[in-house]
Amino acid sequence: MKKIILPITTAMLVLPCLAMAQNAPQGATIVAKAPGEVAVADAMQIQGKIKLIDKQNRSVVVVGPQGNEVALTLGPQSRNFDQIKVGDLVTLTYVQALALDLHKSVNGGKLGQPIVSEQAVRAAPGNKPAGAVERTVSLTANVMKVDQKNQIVTLKGPNRTVELKVKDPAILQKVKVGDQVDATFTEAIAIEVTAAPAK
Repeated sequence: MKKIILPITTAMLVLPCLAMAQNAPQGATIVAKAPGEVAVADAMQIQGKIKLIDKQNRSVVVVGPQGNEVALTLGPQSRNFDQIKVGDLVTLTYVQALALDLHKSVNGGKLGQPIVSEQAVRAAPGNKPAGAVERTVSLTANVMKVDQKNQIVTLKGPNRTVELKVKDPAILQKVKVGDQVDATFTEAIAIEVTAAPAK
C-alpha cells in the first residue's frame, strides 16, 4: 500500500482546483519507479452544475461544460441532501493506481487468493454532500511470458491470466519467466458539492 500512496496523492494534487468554476475534464498520469518496483496512477476530474433538484426522489440533474446532462440519484447514505441548491457545483474525481513489486518466485509459484479491502468517508452533518470510496485489491502473480518487442508481460494470477502493456521498456528488462509480481490495484472515486461561486 505504501508504494501507491505517493502516485495517488500526487495525481490528486496535479489536477487543478476546480471549485471556483465549471471546467472541462482534467487528467493527469503519474509514474514512480524504483529498482524492481513501479507505480502508475491516473486521475480524471470532471465538473458540472446542478440544474434541477428532485427532493422527493433524492435526485439531481447535473449539466456538464459542454451542456450534456446527467441525472444522479443520491441514496439515504448521502448525507445533507437538503443542503444542495440549484447552481451548486458537483466535482467528481476518479483515480486508479497500479503498483508492481517484482521478486523471485516463492512457495514454488503457488498463489494465494486476492486480498480486497474497501473504505469510505462521508461529509460531516450540516455540510454540503461529499464522500469518497476506495477499493484496493492485492495479489501475487506468476510471470508467464515477457514480450520485449511489444512491451507486454503476461501474468497469471490465482483466478485469471492477464497481459499488461508496460510503457517503459526498461522495466521489462528486469523481468523474466518464473519471477513473481506483487500487484496492488487501487480505485478511488470522490464526489463533492460546493456552493456556486459568488457573482
